[in-house]
Amino acid sequence: MSAPSLLTVILNWRTPEMTLKAAAAAAREMAGIDGQIVIVDNDSGDGSLEAMTADIAEAEWAEGRVEVVQSGRNGGFGAGNNFGIRHGLARRDYDFVYILNSDAFPDAGSITALLDHMAQMPTCGFAGSYIHGEDNEPHLTAFRFHSIGSELEGAARVGLISRTLHSHIVPLPIPAETTRVDWLAGASMMMRREVLEQIGLFDETFFLYFEETDLCLRAQRAGWHTDYVRSSSVTHIGSVSTGMKTWQRMPQYWFDSRLHYFRKNHGGATAFAATSAHVLGSCLWKLRLVIGGKPKRDPDHFLRDLITHYIKSLFVRTQREPSKIPTLTVRKEASS
Repeated sequence: MSAPSLLTVILNWRTPEMTLKAAAAAAREMAGIDGQIVIVDNDSGDGSLEAMTADIAEAEWAEGRVEVVQSGRNGGFGAGNNFGIRHGLARRDYDFVYILNSDAFPDAGSITALLDHMAQMPTCGFAGSYIHGEDNEPHLTAFRFHSIGSELEGAARVGLISRTLHSHIVPLPIPAETTRVDWLAGASMMMRREVLEQIGLFDETFFLYFEETDLCLRAQRAGWHTDYVRSSSVTHIGSVSTGMKTWQRMPQYWFDSRLHYFRKNHGGATAFAATSAHVLGSCLWKLRLVIGGKPKRDPDHFLRDLITHYIKSLFVRTQREPSKIPTLTVRKEASS
């Protein structure tokens, strides 16, 4: 049996130097692996495309295995990665696809560990890495699927509620060993090509957030599982392109993505119940702020924005458009 082939896709939006650093780390870890790296500039409009193209042409580490392409529009995380996946698979029928954040840097042996795991586990559709910061502190990247219970627990943050709804808490404790999970963050995720051919690519209705959750849920419903591979370690800065760490207020697209996820996968009644549970939980938390002097944690006007967004969605047509899930049809333009 021939060694598995790998397509790596890295999405850039206005972080060209960091993206090239991520690509260099990926190229180092792909030494000896039959594969290619595609860097997708998501219509940055700041000279990123030209700068990265020029640097790649001169970089010894690229060795002709790295290509920089322009998506032509900033359609979000899923759309940009879809563009790179389709671009790479149009040229060659790779066995696996690996998506890597522009602010994530594979540690020694990380990509090989994912590739080996996927090759040894034929029913594994997606596999992700143990993610840690530059300070070596682990990041929460392994999760349960969202539910009505998780919306209440996550918003309320009350000990009694969390203990009662323990099996619904979305973030899982950091796994100490390789294990099966519901979904993984997309900072470092490997995908089996045949799974993408079966279920399609990222749903491009999601601009940002919930797209990985949706993809893993679709895979699970099609009979594939998702694994957290502890031996694959990746250094991640986090929120560099999105600016999430400095948000004063939740952006519209977060509310759009959350509601689309529930409506699409669980129906309108569950979406209403989940939103109501979140509102109830947020009210309980606000009560604790008043009574117990708990610190403020939610962005400004979060509860009002959540309620307003849901009410508006009942009347705004764009919130009810069907999912935009591109199918994947492998077309070889050239063999290698």
